[in-house]
Order: sequence, then structure tokens, then C-alpha cells
Amino acid sequence: MLFRDRRDAGRRLAARLREYAGRPDVLILALPRGGVPVGYEVARALGAPLDIFVVRKLGVPGHEELAMGALASGGTRVLNRETLELFRIPREEVERVAAMERRELERRERSYRGDRPPQPVEGKTVILVDDGLATGASMEAAVRALRQRNPARIVVAVPTAPAETCEALRASADEVVCVSTPEPFYAVGRWYEDFTQTGDEEVRRLLDEAASGVRIPAGGVEVAGDLIVPPGAHGIVVFAHGSGSSRHSPRNRYVAEVLRAAGMGTLLMDLLTLEEEREDQWTGRFRFDVELLGSRLIAATDWLAGRSDTRELRVGYFGASTGAAAALIAAAERPEAVAAIVSRGGRPDLAGPALGRVRAPTLLIVGSLDHPVIELNRRALAQITAPAELMIVPGASHLFEEPGTLEEVGRLAAEWFTRHLTAAPAHP
Repeated sequence: MLFRDRRDAGRRLAARLREYAGRPDVLILALPRGGVPVGYEVARALGAPLDIFVVRKLGVPGHEELAMGALASGGTRVLNRETLELFRIPREEVERVAAMERRELERRERSYRGDRPPQPVEGKTVILVDDGLATGASMEAAVRALRQRNPARIVVAVPTAPAETCEALRASADEVVCVSTPEPFYAVGRWYEDFTQTGDEEVRRLLDEAASGVRIPAGGVEVAGDLIVPPGAHGIVVFAHGSGSSRHSPRNRYVAEVLRAAGMGTLLMDLLTLEEEREDQWTGRFRFDVELLGSRLIAATDWLAGRSDTRELRVGYFGASTGAAAALIAAAERPEAVAAIVSRGGRPDLAGPALGRVRAPTLLIVGSLDHPVIELNRRALAQITAPAELMIVPGASHLFEEPGTLEEVGRLAAEWFTRHLTAAPAHP
């Protein structure tokens, strides 16, 4: 197998598209449904907006497997003149089939996108993403339809496809990026360990998450975040990632999904700007500057208090690695706003004197195989004067990669935040 699942394929595809990261002119369009989980990961990695591009084949009456044309998002229609002439298909028959497919296309767009308007395409560098190609017919139709909406550049990007399909698409797309072109190819699903069908609900959820991006002012700079507040949320949890990580951390994103299922809002945020992250990759200058990281959390907490959709919600912090120290420092500075803290494999010892000033109930979660960090957490626990507990997850290492261990973290965190955020009164 080449890929574990579509999310893994998307992350590996994103690595081949690094040159498009951080560019304001880039737009990711995913072909639903299977292309959406792949496109979601690409959009996250590149810092680009994500939307869908629905394509419906216009089948030849009586030979529906053959395409006489296609409809696409935005009302664009392309016709295959050679097929129309070969089968002598009258115009009224083309219009009948097109009307039927248009209704289905519009239904799918409403179902997937809801009330959100489609992303503008004109003048953009558009990266068209799917989970893989066999013949490439749908992607070819998408490229032809998209070209009529005047993008500056069209890049076809897929995890896997036959080499001849990629070569054929280069005649219509400006660039084709494919992670792997195995031979013999057989079928797209052959190269995935998990190729479970993507459901409509997953498409809607991923598009909702992709539309959740915010910019948070933090001491003269802005940092990026993803804010999701479910209806009736009884608290909001801010995530502070560890050294060398970001808001795209798959472990934190998993825990965030668990917390939202439990009725909490989540804010996954970058603690560093893009420029700081690039410098930190080479120098390590920022990753242990827990005072700076803590100040960014404080700024996010104050920012949430100023928003109409979050000002009535009590705040929890979920910190990992050095992010746990930042969370404790920030909580010590905002005791009236922060109602609970959870640390996953954290370094609370780095919070220093702030430990004694924390007032929020604190849960420290460490893996049983993470022996040095267990001892550091025990020492920190002794200095925390607020209600605090240390939970050790059996069989877990520092990153909780072992089966079932991250699920246990999610369960413990959801119970802790539900207990303390629900019980806490709303801050003024």
C-alpha cells in the first residue's frame, strides 16, 4: 500500500506542493467526495482556502457510460462535439440530460457547502485535487470547465494515477503533480490501506473546518488559528502545541474533534508567525521561549473575550510538550478567564514560578513509557496549588502513537473539561 488513508495521502501530496505554501493567490478545489479529505490536508499544509468543484458527466442516452459532455460548479458546461456528431444526439436530448444533471449538481453543492458562497476563481492559481485518477475523464472535464472561469493557472494534484493519465492531462492543465504512478495500476483503491467511501457528512464537516480560519492579534503580530464553536457550546478549549508543531498537529486535531463532540468549542492556533516558524526550524530560538508562547495564549484569550460568539464561554487550555508550560503561564495571568487546563505529554516544569499561581484545575496526562517526563510532571504537580491530578496512560510513549492511547487522552480531556467548564460561571 502507498497510503494509509486519504488524509495521509493529502499530507504526502502537500509535501510535493510546498512551492505554493503561503501564497494569497492559491485556491484548493477538491472533487467530492473522495477528493475532499485529500484537499483538506493540502489546504491546511499550504495555508490556502478550500472549496469543492463538482463535476457531473452528461452520459449519452442509452450509453450512459460514455460522456457527451459535463457540467461543473458555477454552471459551466462543456460538450464533446465529436461524440454528439457520432451518435447524432439532438439538442433537445442534450438539454434534457443537462437539466437532470444540473439539478443533482445543485443539490450536492447545497448539501456540501450550505449557505457559503463559492470561492472566487478568476485570476487565481487553482490546485484541483482528487484522491486518485484512473482514466482521468472526470478531471479532464473539471479542467476544461474551470478554464472557462479564467483562473491564472490550473494545477492538477493527485496522490496516485497511471503515468499515461498524468501525461494526457498535461495537454489541458498547466501542471500535473502526482505522488506515485505505479505500474500496473489496476485501480485507485488498490494503493490505499483504508479506502472507505467518503460520506456526505464528512465532506460537510471538512469544508466547515476549512472555513474556520481566523487571524489573532498578538503583540504587534498576527497568528493563524482555526476556530469552531458548535451551537450551544458550554466552553471553549484553546490548544497550545508543542515545540516544532503547529495548529495542524494531527494529534491535537483528533482531540479537538473529541471535545467538539462533547459540546465544546475549539481554537487550534499557531503560537508563532510563519516567519518565526521558519527561523525556529533552523535555530530552535522560539520553541522553548515559553514566556513568548504564553503571551500569545493570553492574547488569544483576550481576543475570545471580545467576540460576540465566545465572550460568554469559559476558557480551557490544552497544552502539549512546551505548550503545556505556556498554558500554565497564561492561566496564571488570566485566572478569572481560564477554568481548566489539560496537559498531554507536557513540560509543566518549564512554567517555573507560575505553577504556584495557577488557579485553574489542572490535569497532567503522561504515557507510562515516557519515564523522564513522568518525573518532571510529578515535580510540577507538587508545586501546583490548584486542584490537580496526574494520570498515566498505560503503554503510551511521549507522542501517544500506540493503539488506543490517544483515544484515552481524548476521553480524559473531554471528561475534565466537561466537568470544569460546565460548572464554571461565565466570565464578565
